[in-house]
Amino acid sequence: MMLWAAPVAAQCRLALLLAMDISSSVDEEEDRLQRQGLAAALTAPEVRQALLSVPGDYVALAVYEWSGRYQQDMVLDWVMLDSNAAIDAAAARIAASKRSYAEFPTALGYAIGYGASVFARAPRCLFRTLDVSGDGVNNDGFPPRLAYTNFPLGGVTVNGLAINVANEDVELYYLNELIRGPGAFVEVAEGFGDFERAMRRKLLRETQARVIGRLEDAGRPG
Repeated sequence: MMLWAAPVAAQCRLALLLAMDISSSVDEEEDRLQRQGLAAALTAPEVRQALLSVPGDYVALAVYEWSGRYQQDMVLDWVMLDSNAAIDAAAARIAASKRSYAEFPTALGYAIGYGASVFARAPRCLFRTLDVSGDGVNNDGFPPRLAYTNFPLGGVTVNGLAINVANEDVELYYLNELIRGPGAFVEVAEGFGDFERAMRRKLLRETQARVIGRLEDAGRPG
């Protein structure tokens, strides 16, 4: 759905930051499915169309991997997805990437805090969204609520992609503890084999063009 109001002069409508789980519960094949799935989702025709739907007003993308308290690394630093070539290049970089760690727990609060530092160097955009993917609940360090209290994440919407693979109810945890901000939501993947479909659906929802102007002027006499 597109909401048109007064023209907005901006080159970036959304800074989208994706966080991928590489904790010890994620094996080598599952990690590959995440990276390949994200790359395939970015290049899906419907996602391309959404990303390029407003010429001159694009989406900036960055991706990092996370696991333990101090195990966060950039997979893709901020790029503007302003053309098919830019989308292809970002997808290729993600698909070719390799995980940095494999033996650390799930420090979700620390992962969110790291996201705040990545947003600090993000392009200036109308909206900011952090999107966290994972297959488990926080089991190391402080929880998400303390990250939101102690890190500069004002105005950032946080969505989740819960990967159901074990007995833990990751979807419920993400709904109750992770997501934040107006319109925040959780997408669910039924295992890592379903990651591409879920990511494609989530990206499509997140990158829908929103053009917000002075709505308070609507209906006022000229």
